[in-house]
Amino acid sequence: MSGAGAEEAVERAIERRRAVRAFLPDPVDPALVRRLLELAAQAPSGTNMQPWRVRVLGPQARSRLEQGLIAALDSPDLPIEEEYRYYPQTFREPYLSRRRKLGWDLYGLLGVVRGDHAGMKRQTEANLRFFGAPVAMMVTIDRDLEIGSWLDLGMFVQTFLIAAQAHGLDSCPQAIFARFHPVVRRELAIPESEVVVCGIALGQADPAAPQNRLVPERERVENFANWLD
Repeated sequence: MSGAGAEEAVERAIERRRAVRAFLPDPVDPALVRRLLELAAQAPSGTNMQPWRVRVLGPQARSRLEQGLIAALDSPDLPIEEEYRYYPQTFREPYLSRRRKLGWDLYGLLGVVRGDHAGMKRQTEANLRFFGAPVAMMVTIDRDLEIGSWLDLGMFVQTFLIAAQAHGLDSCPQAIFARFHPVVRRELAIPESEVVVCGIALGQADPAAPQNRLVPERERVENFANWLD
């Protein structure tokens, strides 16, 4: 494919990518997963450091991890501190409103109302089970690397997600696992020298799941970009 057709395909993959929160059980060819990782490895990387580390979970590793995560959900022994700080300690506008809207739009589709702690817990459990996706992955980075390598890692993950979409697969990057990093580290034998950054769920979106109708609103270009003379 070349010219306008290639451009349209790239744009379509970018625009259609969503964080999918319910998957069909249909398996994904392991060769395709490997190909997606090969494509993601073409992401920009300062001085070609390529700081990403990925673990694709087989059935036993995944089952072991999910059982440990669900058991830890209500455990008083789970550390309060996340592996790293994803969000600011204090939210301010416009970020607070955007975060709240996304959360309540999602819960609204699921029929979870304010104060429905059981419903919220069910969604957390689904998150910890990779939303039922047939492919589950864990992404880490060496602890001694700096912010530039984290930027590289973000571009690697985004490239993977877009490549998956181009191949007809849906995905969800999942930061929740940083909160449960002791369990993830224990069950997947991840050394302390690596930071548990995120998980990735991969597969085919369940079209009947109401949560998959969520389409987050994006700001107009005029609201975040300036053209300087």
